[in-house]
Amino acid sequence: MDGEPPKENPHVSLHPDTPPSATDPDPANPRALLWSSVRAHCRDAFSEFFGTLILILFGDGVVAQVTLSHNEKGSYQSISWGWGLGVMLGVYVSRPSGSHINPAVTFANCVLRRFPWRRWPVYALSQLLGAMVGAAIVYGNYRSAIDAYEGGRNIRTVPGSSPTATAGIFCTYPAAFMTRTGQFFSEFIASAILMFMIFALQDGGHRAPGPLTPLALFFVVFGIGACFGWETGYAINLARDFGPRLVSYMIGYGPEVWTAGNYYFWVPIVAPFLGCTFGGWLYDVFLYTGDDSPVNTPYMGLRRLLPPVNGKYRVSRGEV
Repeated sequence: MDGEPPKENPHVSLHPDTPPSATDPDPANPRALLWSSVRAHCRDAFSEFFGTLILILFGDGVVAQVTLSHNEKGSYQSISWGWGLGVMLGVYVSRPSGSHINPAVTFANCVLRRFPWRRWPVYALSQLLGAMVGAAIVYGNYRSAIDAYEGGRNIRTVPGSSPTATAGIFCTYPAAFMTRTGQFFSEFIASAILMFMIFALQDGGHRAPGPLTPLALFFVVFGIGACFGWETGYAINLARDFGPRLVSYMIGYGPEVWTAGNYYFWVPIVAPFLGCTFGGWLYDVFLYTGDDSPVNTPYMGLRRLLPPVNGKYRVSRGEV
């Protein structure tokens, strides 16, 4: 139709130097065409899955090496470095989907950056599954070392029940002196710092991670671990903690993974959502000027919670 803009070809490469055969499906090969279609529809899910998997491989992997070597092959600072590297490399891998690799980060983007709510379940499920697979791979790699460290093939213990407990390789457990309030606040403040810095790094219109964003996030996570991680293990991520915890339960650590630390398991599920949302909101209130944040609408977005007048909102004079 005259005057209608040309339709975008979904198979046009965004990288002109890439050979067409590397990006375009081969019409003569129905299987290749089918997989290209599946990949196109599921790329965000695949991206979050593999990004979170990489995060857990490096994060749980470094904890396993330090723990099982009796601190001969690393120290607490090695763990901070390992988790920082895991986040950095996971962000690189998951750039096609925006590099959330954390359900709480996705949630904060839904609340504060108009990220589609319908995509949150897909992202969260992909992140959770990626974390579970990553934890299972780490267990498979270090199973013999765990047997030797624990003192037997069928011995699997959690922190607080044995001096040779290894459940902390996979998920977080609080220090024995921590109160329930202290546990929650520690995870809350670490999550708030994380989201505040993510929004700071994205400011200026960058919706996808820039080339230096993963490196910056490496230092953010390393700093959180080095400065705030000792008391609870700085899970700051439901997928990172709940996924490997579920795997540890399935491979023989038993129900103690849920009861240890005065039923601590729920804290890294709830606190990251509240902390990330608060950290992002704090950044928007004082520093962000983009119109995609509800903070920069009348009454800081509270108007959206009110019912519309006569079936619609007024848009004149800046009202929404």
